[in-house]
Amino acid sequence: MNTSLQGKTAVIGGSTQGIGFAIAQELAGLGATCILLARNETTLKEVAATLPKPHGQQHSYQVADFSQPTQVKQAIDNIVAKQPVHLLINNTGGPTPGPISDAAPEAFLAAFNQHIICNQLLVQAVIPGMKAAAYGRIINIVSTSVRIPIANLGVSNTIRGATASWAKTLANELGQFGITVNNILPGLTKTQRLTSLIQNNAKRSNRSPDEIEKEMLKEIPARRFGEAAELAALAAFLAGPAAAYINGTSIPVDGGKTGSI
Repeated sequence: MNTSLQGKTAVIGGSTQGIGFAIAQELAGLGATCILLARNETTLKEVAATLPKPHGQQHSYQVADFSQPTQVKQAIDNIVAKQPVHLLINNTGGPTPGPISDAAPEAFLAAFNQHIICNQLLVQAVIPGMKAAAYGRIINIVSTSVRIPIANLGVSNTIRGATASWAKTLANELGQFGITVNNILPGLTKTQRLTSLIQNNAKRSNRSPDEIEKEMLKEIPARRFGEAAELAALAAFLAGPAAAYINGTSIPVDGGKTGSI
């Protein structure tokens, strides 16, 4: 099976920690030249220097805060002015937890900008190069809430659903050009986001984080949380030549927790 990404350039959002960082490591190890996007330049520089270089790649980065779409547009414009992008990983932090009935309208607008608008700006910039190469992989890191809404994540559930619909529409338009669009739906994965959710739920219910964690684990058939590297492995497969006929899908990586087929 051909999983080589030698000669491919990847842009990875939110790539200084968690799932984004794990994906950057995996893609780099398969030969891709990685360009990292995040808001902390010091951390970006450090992470870029640690990525594998099996084919002598020159990894780099652009500073961009995904709460500021103009910054994201400037960053991706800087990138595509120098080289075509073959792989785009849309990944950014999730909205603040809380019931949807308590959410301010501004929270929905901020999340829409951070996810849909930034994704759209990135995609529009990279499509010409992907079409010219007849090769493109757009991979969106979303959430299992695309299948079943998650309690106490009202804004997130709303925006994640919109992201999945956006991605499916895009997949239908771009498939003819050798460009695939797929969503990875992380379940409960060991990241800072999971730690934050556990602490938030503990505070809201006046229980200990350990109690919340044990309760979460009982709902997962695998009886453990996922590792970021396990999501990165799927991203790497979807990015490669072997996945050319996988398009418009949303794939949970959740240990079996999502209660739907």
